Amino acid sequence: MEVNPPKQEHLLALKVMRLTKPTLFTNIPVTCEEKDLPGDLFNQLMRDDPSTVNGAEVLMLGEMLTLPQNFGNIFLGETFSSYISVHNDSNQVVKDILVKADLQTSSQRLNLSASNAAVAELKPDCCIDDVIHHEVKEIGTHILVCAVSYTTQAGEKMYFRKFFKFQVLKPLDVKTKFYNAETDEVFLEAQIQNMTTSPMFMEKVSLEPSIMYSVTELNSVSQAGECVSTFGSRAYLQPMDTRQYLYCLKPKKEFAEKAGIIKGVTVIGKLDIVWKTNLGERGRLQTSQLQRMAPGYGDVRLSLEAIPDTVNLEEPFHITCKITNCSSERTMDLVLEMCNTNSIHWCGISGRQLGKLHPSSSLCLALTLLSSVQGLQSISGLRLTDTFLKRTYEYDDIAQVCVVSSAIKVES
Repeated sequence: MEVNPPKQEHLLALKVMRLTKPTLFTNIPVTCEEKDLPGDLFNQLMRDDPSTVNGAEVLMLGEMLTLPQNFGNIFLGETFSSYISVHNDSNQVVKDILVKADLQTSSQRLNLSASNAAVAELKPDCCIDDVIHHEVKEIGTHILVCAVSYTTQAGEKMYFRKFFKFQVLKPLDVKTKFYNAETDEVFLEAQIQNMTTSPMFMEKVSLEPSIMYSVTELNSVSQAGECVSTFGSRAYLQPMDTRQYLYCLKPKKEFAEKAGIIKGVTVIGKLDIVWKTNLGERGRLQTSQLQRMAPGYGDVRLSLEAIPDTVNLEEPFHITCKITNCSSERTMDLVLEMCNTNSIHWCGISGRQLGKLHPSSSLCLALTLLSSVQGLQSISGLRLTDTFLKRTYEYDDIAQVCVVSSAIKVES
């Protein structure tokens, strides 16, 4: 009968502990009415409890900190810190000690050891300490692999390792929406939801635009000459709460002329989010490059460069239109026709030649109109005809103007 030899005991002991800050201890209040049997007993016990706040014993406010009792939750964007200690439990000197810490994720294996050099010797009851840090950038299962190799006094080479598995959770849920304006501006709405079980202090939520755009944050208002956040002075996001951030992106000057002919998917930029938790633990997330589908304008795009908000009844007013040839290879020969509607009348010559418009080129037109009806009126009736292809492009409901009586003074 074959007998397996007993497993050899190692001379070194490995301990791995996660480094986290303490948490606030909250006492659960137990109280009753004075007419009940315990009387004032429960209230007196809470007043004598050192973990409660004087005068606010029943509000679950704590004054004490407790050390972590378990591994706890780790969220994406936080920094994972761990203390690794190798202790010589034997009564002999151990030589050539090498401690290695690797972090295995679903996509890669990372070496977290501060030094890859071996320690020459370790005397009895002495230890080797190391602290590792890693900014977590992946969601899912992570395995911390700690390996120790050493040589005994007898020259025997020994080796052992331990595995520590933990899950990385998603701290925030980020949803984005795009709104395309006629002026080539793009409005981005970012909805950020706190998916953790504790409040977050939102230190920074910014949009880093791509090379094509400049960005303006629309998350503050001016009060007494100072910019005040629309979310108030306390930028805390409670668990499961959602907050909307708004940004306006405008094409840079060197890209503005091409903005009207951009087709397909364009890169807008990426969100940079920085937060802090209860005791100042910092977390940071950057989204991948946000992309939007550029609106299609067909072969010819008509946009308004200037238009008044309010005009007088039966008095001429001026608008400026921009016409862009969105074709990349075809020259157009355009004719402009202006058709009156029941309320809007065009002033000028209809059917005039605009000349040739080369691919990706634009031209601006100053047009004059007047309205015969009060109220909010829609500007319609522009027609562009390409004489080469005998194709007509119709533009209605281009914009709206408010028409008021001429007795009312319109501020310029």
